[in-house]
Amino acid sequence: MYNFVTLKQLRPKLPSIINDVDEHLGRYIIAKHGQAVAVLLSIVDFESLIDTAEEVGDRDNLKRIQKGIREARKGRTVNWNSIKSKYNI
Repeated sequence: MYNFVTLKQLRPKLPSIINDVDEHLGRYIIAKHGQAVAVLLSIVDFESLIDTAEEVGDRDNLKRIQKGIREARKGRTVNWNSIKSKYNI
């Protein structure tokens, strides 16, 4: 969930908002003149979004993901214990 804050509200609260982002993974949409203009989120969230975009942006990888989803919906899955045994986990 996102918190909505105006630029005017953000300025005096910036230290506490940064703390919320850092410690609690808070997410903020920042508005200027009533229009959303920026997003403030943790580096962890940002890196996760970039990683996801890169994975989905790879056409071959996207096809593998979609195939996996179709297979799972059809019940074609592998037992976790089989995986652990195969890879000595």
